[in-house]
Amino acid sequence: MADPIAATARIDRAIARIERAVATHQQRHDAIAKRHATLRAQIADAVEALDDVIAREERD
Repeated sequence: MADPIAATARIDRAIARIERAVATHQQRHDAIAKRHATLRAQIADAVEALDDVIAREERD
């Protein structure tokens, strides 16, 4: 019969690997979300600048 203590240890190690994978995934997600927010802000600034240029051109 299999050793239940060894089986429990294998399950514990598997859970630890899954938890590390989840933490890594969350860190990557957070980094991507931060970059996305930065890019959105930069795009908004660029669109505003283009709108200003277009408005000036229409006045001239």
